Amino acid sequence: MGNVLVWIVWFLAAGACLGSGIAVVSLTNPFYSALALIGNLASLAVLYLLLAAEFLAAAQVLVYAGAVMVMFVFVIAYLGGRADAPWAGGSPVMQTAAVVAAVALLVEVVVVLGLAWGDDLKDSAEISDSFGSPAAIGELFLTDHLLAFEITSIVLLVAAIGGVVLGTTHEKGRP
Repeated sequence: MGNVLVWIVWFLAAGACLGSGIAVVSLTNPFYSALALIGNLASLAVLYLLLAAEFLAAAQVLVYAGAVMVMFVFVIAYLGGRADAPWAGGSPVMQTAAVVAAVALLVEVVVVLGLAWGDDLKDSAEISDSFGSPAAIGELFLTDHLLAFEITSIVLLVAAIGGVVLGTTHEKGRP
């Protein structure tokens, strides 16, 4: 019975993730799109919990769905969002890129389903017991992925400085 419950939760979380992801890109109101992204991040946290990665799930909810998305919602509410049609004014290059991306996604789904029905995925790697633990994540950040970790910190610093620069207002006659 426990295994059936895990599958039910997985299908519900995957469906919520897929549905909210589609809502993010298809809703015309940016505020509702941001709320759909919060739902997407929450359903991803449920999937992390099913993988026994509790720390990743907590970080997903606290950092992304909590802090970052609340900031996005405040910015959208402060600046006011546009409610244009999703394809209004799109250039032919953008429409062609969207079609190419959709075809690439369809090919990826077909390949994955073909591998799942064959014998190629039966010898998949086992997940270690330390997967998703804070110690394992910290060790990976400071050993194998140190350069990516440092570059990410620089990008976040530049984004914070850019936010301060864009948020400041200058009075007339003052620099």
